[in-house]
Amino acid sequence: MSSTAPVTPLCIADDATFWPWHRWPEFHRWPDRERTVVVIPLAGSADWGLGHSLDAEETVLMSVLREASLQRPAHLKLLVLPPVRFVLGPDAGCAFAVDPPLAHGLLTELLASVSASGFRKVVLYNSSPWNEEFIAVVARDNRIALGLQLFRISLSGLGLDLHPTRSQSRGQFQTLVTALTGQEPEAPAVGVTAPAARRWGDEAVLPLLDPPLPLAAACAAGAPLLAAAAGKLLGLLGEINVRAPLDNGGKVLPAQI
Repeated sequence: MSSTAPVTPLCIADDATFWPWHRWPEFHRWPDRERTVVVIPLAGSADWGLGHSLDAEETVLMSVLREASLQRPAHLKLLVLPPVRFVLGPDAGCAFAVDPPLAHGLLTELLASVSASGFRKVVLYNSSPWNEEFIAVVARDNRIALGLQLFRISLSGLGLDLHPTRSQSRGQFQTLVTALTGQEPEAPAVGVTAPAARRWGDEAVLPLLDPPLPLAAACAAGAPLLAAAAGKLLGLLGEINVRAPLDNGGKVLPAQI
């Protein structure tokens, strides 16, 4: 690593909204818990063929969230938990992956803690295409059990998709990581070529073979990419903020069954 290159912090966060930086007296006096939006980030560790490190997902996920948090209006109250790094990872290039029951149990414990603290609006904010269906299951299973309003947002929905088959934005994702880290991507291994055709269901992650932007150009292009994704995220968080609370605190009454 170059001595002048920026160092990615252990956790990228807006200090004002980062849950661990608040003391218990602040939580005791916390106003309007019903409308505060709690965000639980899920960040996988994987080689997506972009020539960047395994934490590229988290770097983009948390940078977009921090930018959105910094731009939020005063009435939009956010709390952000530290990223959950032990998630599903079925591809061979994934690291630190856990099996579905363990991942489900971990998120359920976190959601139960948020619920016990009196908050009701929770966003599962995910970076990995391998976890999009998983967070849908977790949201469904815990909505009624914990009386929470659960919402799901993935980077793919913000225009930064890593899926090897459907994605049209892997190159943009690579550019954004380069801009955020100040590190040019490594070149693909010699002899790696693109397949003649890619079909839906052929989900093997292959290196991105299009030449990356030079560092200076990537840094210039990264700013509007970050701003666009953060703007989309902020809009969704704003919609969640004004959603009416669940009837009966989310409980299903006998007459509704």
